[in-house]
Amino acid sequence: MDELVERVDEQDRVLAVVGRSEAVRRGWLHRIAATVCRDGEGRILVHRRSERVSRFPGHYEAMVGGAVTAGEAYEEAAGRELAEELGLRTSVRFIVKFLNRTGLSPHWLGIHEAVLLAPPDPDPDEVMWHGWLPETELHRFMLQQPFTPDSVEAFSRYLVAVRRTPSGTPGA
Repeated sequence: MDELVERVDEQDRVLAVVGRSEAVRRGWLHRIAATVCRDGEGRILVHRRSERVSRFPGHYEAMVGGAVTAGEAYEEAAGRELAEELGLRTSVRFIVKFLNRTGLSPHWLGIHEAVLLAPPDPDPDEVMWHGWLPETELHRFMLQQPFTPDSVEAFSRYLVAVRRTPSGTPGA
């Protein structure tokens, strides 16, 4: 069954509840939540999507995420996706939101951050490989491997947002 998502406008206001596949097919704005996962050493979790997924099979990502379902907040969706894809329940911290036009279809992308204190137990239907990389290595890895279309821009926006203030906390 198709996920129900909220079709939104250029200001991220809800217009209607629609099926996700229809939103993608028609290019309607909807919401996606993603999370950058770090370990205790600050390394970033990178994963390769399963060959079984319908969107960008075998591509790499530096975030875990998916559609925000109807009635769900970005943070709720980010936490749900972590549990579904990595088998972990942990708190997420909102970092930044932007209108993304570089992916499969246009969407509002809410980016979060989580520090994982336990090792991930990825769903093999979603993730075929995962590993931890320092930021410097991740940048090189992104140039060498096929990443999902919006990964580079989304990760860049994440880095800018977390570096806005000396504490690493994004400005309001």
